[in-house]
Amino acid sequence: MTPAVRAARPAPLAEPAREDLRLEVVLGALSDPLRLSIVRKLLLESPETDRSCGWFGIDRPKSTLTHHFRLLREAGVTRQRQYGLERRSEVRTEDLDARFPGLLDLVRAWTPGSLLG
Repeated sequence: MTPAVRAARPAPLAEPAREDLRLEVVLGALSDPLRLSIVRKLLLESPETDRSCGWFGIDRPKSTLTHHFRLLREAGVTRQRQYGLERRSEVRTEDLDARFPGLLDLVRAWTPGSLLG
């Protein structure tokens, strides 16, 4: 993403500051398989771009998706921006890497059953 495009983006919605990120809150947000898969998809397929809920192709009610995306944002895992009626999300990679080095590497490497199997 070019600097001009980045500068033209709307301000992010309310989120915790980097220094206020807490490991137990971040891990709690990532403990749900759907939220973990959302974050993995962003990290692996769209690390430089924010994405709308529809991009994920998740077959769940809109209210359910709104709940999951809000929890990720409030935990400090993702950043959301409002574009008209659409909210787009991206992982707060720099903030999470600074506070919890290696955490996102584990998320990227995770596959269902890999930690238990």
